[in-house]
This record gives sequence, structure tokens and C-alpha cells, in this order.
Amino acid sequence: MTNRKIPLAAVIGSPVAHSRSPALHTHWLKKYGLHGHYVPMDVSQHDLPEVLAALPKMGFVGANVTIPHKETVLKLANVVTDRAALIGAANTLIFRSDGKMHADNTDGYGFIENLRHNAPGWDPKSGPAAVLGAGGAARAVLASLLDVGVPEIRLSNRTRARSEALRKEFGAKINVYDWVKAGNMLDTAATVVNATSLGMDGKSEMRVPLDALSPNALVTDLVYTPLETEFLRTAKTAGCMTVDGLGMLLFQAAPGFERWFGVRPEVDEEARRVVLGL
Repeated sequence: MTNRKIPLAAVIGSPVAHSRSPALHTHWLKKYGLHGHYVPMDVSQHDLPEVLAALPKMGFVGANVTIPHKETVLKLANVVTDRAALIGAANTLIFRSDGKMHADNTDGYGFIENLRHNAPGWDPKSGPAAVLGAGGAARAVLASLLDVGVPEIRLSNRTRARSEALRKEFGAKINVYDWVKAGNMLDTAATVVNATSLGMDGKSEMRVPLDALSPNALVTDLVYTPLETEFLRTAKTAGCMTVDGLGMLLFQAAPGFERWFGVRPEVDEEARRVVLGL
């Protein structure tokens, strides 16, 4: 018997019932024989400040944050990491022993680790990157690609103004293309990223022509339902190396788990199967 508190963590969003994070974190807790629990919490925007203030008193050591709270928590946190501030959103909260709430963003880390592990020969400095989309996920992708030394990022979004706003924020290495000409930015691109929801189950298909893809390009899709999107299938047919989006979900989860439960979990095939429900 022990009087030590069992650490608790959560994923907070609305809706949140679809999240695979509880399955993943529960799998890791069991795998490493750790005391702890990880639960989903559907919390409204209105209730978010009150809920976050109460969680540490209930034994929570941290939380993942998903839509629609990733931007809001930056205003509520006492400490915000540089990368969370740059991306403009947080996905990982740590409730510190000094009473402060620490906000971080591990999405960019998860994105890069997914590419490094599943495309070991990938060299981010080998040529331009082309990124489709300008939402929250794209912000994390842009920040991480610039951080690892991509020389140029070509960016296109259905609403051009959002791309232009990101160019102002992230600097001169970002070149904006009109959505109707997005296919042109794939020419000579060494890395190609779909950071939109196009191609996801229940969403419209990606209509951007991929004819200009180089067979030497690495192509990745942040969508992982389905695991192989039409975008990735077309790229594979063109001879490109492709990486699905599931690894980003797995790798972004690992730093938070380590901070909360004290063990750095391994991202492996077993973890993939758990998240896929296999």
C-alpha cells in the first residue's frame, strides 16, 4: 500500500469522443507498468478556464489539448514555450508542482520525427518544401520545417489571405501560391505536405494536380483516416517515397507522456496497431 497520488492526465476538447489518445496512453501505461490514468474530457470553451484551474487539485499532472482549445490555452497558461508561441497554439499542458500551468506544442516535433523515422534518407535541406493548407496544423509544419533548415517553403491555401498572413509571420522563406496554381509549386519540391483535411474520411478529395511531382520527392499527408489517402496513393504511383500521418500523432504524444508519467515511451508497430484499433 502507498499513499502516493496516482497521476492523472487527459485529452481536452469538444468533441473528443473520437480521440485515439486515451487508447495510446493507456497502452503505454500498461506496457511500462506505470500507475496512472488518461481520460477524455469534453469541455466547452466557456468552462475551459474553470476546468483547467480545478484539474491540478484533482490529481491531474497534465493534459493534451485539441480543437477548439489549442489557441485559447495560450492565454490561460502561466508559462508558454517559444515553439508554442511561434505556432500560436498549444497541444500539451503540464501542471507544475509550483502551481503554474506550462503550455507546449509538440505537433511540429511529431511531424519531423515521423519523417525521420519512416523516411531515414530524408534531407530537409535538399530542396524546397511545398505545403498545402494554412490552418493550425500547417503552422506547426512551417515552424518545424524552418527549424530543420528547409531552404524555401511554397505555401498554398484555398483562402490566399491566410497564406499571406503566415508569410508575414514566418518570413521571407515562405512563398505564396494561388490555390488554382498549387500544382505548379510541386515542381522541384523535395518535400510535399498535405496539411489540409482534404482526403480525410467524410471530407472532399484533394483536387490539386500532382503531375509535377518529382519521383525523388518525399510526400506526406497529415490525414491518417484513411491511412493511405488518394494523395499518398497518387504520389506512390509517381515513384515518390510516402509517409502517412499516423506517426505524427504517435510521436507528438511521447514528450507529454514522459513529462507526466516519467518514462519516454517507444513509438513502435504495436503503438500503431493500438491507435488503429487493430
